Parts: sequence; structure tokens; C-alpha cells
Amino acid sequence: MAKKSEATKKQVSSVNKNVLKAIRTSAQDIHKKILARKKPTMKFPVRSLSNVRYHPQRGFFEMAGQKKERTLTVNTVKTFAQTLRMVSLSKELIENDDIATKREAYYVSKNWEEARFNEQPESDTVMDDVEAYFGVNREQLGFIPEEKGGDVAGRLIVIDHDRDTGKKLRIDCTKFGSGAYSIPISVEQLEFETNANFILVIETAGMFQRLVKHNYWKRSNCILISMGGVPTRACRRFIRRLADSKKIPVYVFVDGDPYGITNIYRTLKVGSGNAAHLNEFFCVPQASFLGITPQDIVDYKLPTHPLKDVDIKRARDAIKNDPFIRHHKDWIRAIELLLKMSVRAEQQALAKHGLNYVIDTYLPRKLKHPERFLP
Repeated sequence: MAKKSEATKKQVSSVNKNVLKAIRTSAQDIHKKILARKKPTMKFPVRSLSNVRYHPQRGFFEMAGQKKERTLTVNTVKTFAQTLRMVSLSKELIENDDIATKREAYYVSKNWEEARFNEQPESDTVMDDVEAYFGVNREQLGFIPEEKGGDVAGRLIVIDHDRDTGKKLRIDCTKFGSGAYSIPISVEQLEFETNANFILVIETAGMFQRLVKHNYWKRSNCILISMGGVPTRACRRFIRRLADSKKIPVYVFVDGDPYGITNIYRTLKVGSGNAAHLNEFFCVPQASFLGITPQDIVDYKLPTHPLKDVDIKRARDAIKNDPFIRHHKDWIRAIELLLKMSVRAEQQALAKHGLNYVIDTYLPRKLKHPERFLP
């Protein structure tokens, strides 16, 4: 294995110093309680939409304060042990500047004897608890997702660093031909150079590829980012850091259905209930909704599909329970219109008017009036 440079070692040590300190402090507290014959406890934020609040001024979901307590008892000994072993694995990863996917962490547990996990969902839940307990993202704990972060093309230079030498690497996102730059799992070290007018965030890989193939980023002087469905945390963090550092607007282009609105867009803009302890860093409050809107379905006479029962339930739940949707009357009206029409439309439905109608007509027309975009 190649020997890490001193520059890399210092960088890793600096980034993870506070996490290691928090792990050691927690372990020492638990150890002291055990020696004193007291029951050790760990308190975790309740990770659900019912335990979040939305402040428009701050722009993201944050925890409302409810916590669950995990106490070491006869009934909880296995879960408590699994939690501590997961923390121990994190400490080992950080100290060795290593990483483990969620799947790898599950298989590592097979060496934990009675504390091993039977299924990965159990492992994932404990990992999320550990993340919430320390109030850091799991990438800082050494755990990485299986999925990639997203793709980028257009007027952007990403400045990264060589792992061996620490020297800066300039990655020009206009030079990938028919391909694109892939967002890495960790984006904190990245810097950016751009003169783009805006960032266009796109739900589907197919629509992203169409815009890339026809060099739409040249025509509109923009940056194109593909989410590939619900955006990963790396993708969200990348967009947030880019938008913050360069002070450019973010426009989101997704399907016109309850899932695209309340899961994909809402998660990108204000975060989720499950990760409310980290939404401050993994959301893009400056984002606005370009389309496909329910009104677009009417105005552009788009082909549609009927709403499924799950779509109807998701839409009604959003109107009733989602703090972000409930705060914005424009969104309530839009979703109510979707329910009234009882249809949904995909981005690709614009192809009814021609394969490049989205480039030649739809996007130019919409981008003339960003003040009309949904919040």
C-alpha cells in the first residue's frame, strides 16, 4: 500500500480531531458509570418529521428537541453493545484514515459474536443513531454510501487535492466530452471557480444527458447537475457549498408528481425529518422549483399518467403534515391542483412537442421569469 504523505496525514488529523475527542469523551463517561455500578445511557434525537420545525429565515428543517434514551439493561444489552461496537469501528476508521461502506460495516459486524447484526437494516439504523448521537455526518465517522454523489457538467472548475502530494488538482467540467464529472463522497475539501449564471439541478439522468449532449450549459452559461432521483447527501452538500461560495441561484427541474415535489425537491431544499440533526449542512435553502409544475401540465398540455394511491397519500400527507409545504400557500395550491387533476407528468413528457423542445422553448421561456418559480 502506498505510504500517505505528511500533508494528507495532517489534513485528515485536523478534520477528524473533534470527532475522535467526542468519541473518547462518550466512551469514558460510559466506562465511569459502569465502574460506579450505574446504568450507562445514551440519548439520541428522535429522527422523524414529527420532531422537526421549519423556520423560513433559517431555511431548513431542524430538530424540535425530542430525544430517545438508550439505557443498558438486560433487554437492551444487544442493541447497546452494537451501538458501542459501531462507535469503536468509527474510531478505528478515523484513526487509520480509512472508510467503510454501509454494506461493509454490516459484514464487519459478523465478527462481533452475539452483537452481530442479522440484517443490514439493523446495522443502518444503529449507524444513523451514532451519527445523530455525535451530531456529525456519517462520512466524518468513516462510513460512506454505496451510491455515487451525482454528475456535473458545464461552466465550473472544481479544485481538489492529490491524495499523495497534497497538490491542487484543477478539474474542468467543460472537458468531459459526452461524459461528466462525478461528485465524490466527501466534498468538504473542494474549491470552485465559475462565471456561470445559475445552477440547474435535474432529477433524471436521461434529461441531464440530453442537455449535456446539446451543450445546453454553453447556451445558458450554467452548471448542470444530475441528482439521479433523491439526491445523495454528497450531491446536496456539493450544491450547497457551490451556491454559497459563488452566490449563484439554484433552479430545480424535476418530474411533476408528489414524489418529485415532496421527496426529491423538498429534501434538496430543506432536508428530511430523518436527518434533521444535519439538515443545516445538507440542504440548499436558496433552491427554487423551476418545474415540472402542476400548472405546466395544463399550460404545455403534457401527456400524463393517473396518480396512484401512494401518490395521493403522499400529496395529502404533505398538505397536512409537512412543515415546509404547510408554510408555503403556493405549494399547497399547487399540490391541491395536482390532486384535483389526479395526474402526474414526467420531464420527458415535453418530448411530445419535439425531442429538443425542452432546450429550445421550455427552459428559455421559464428562465425569463425566475420570480415565478415555486419556493
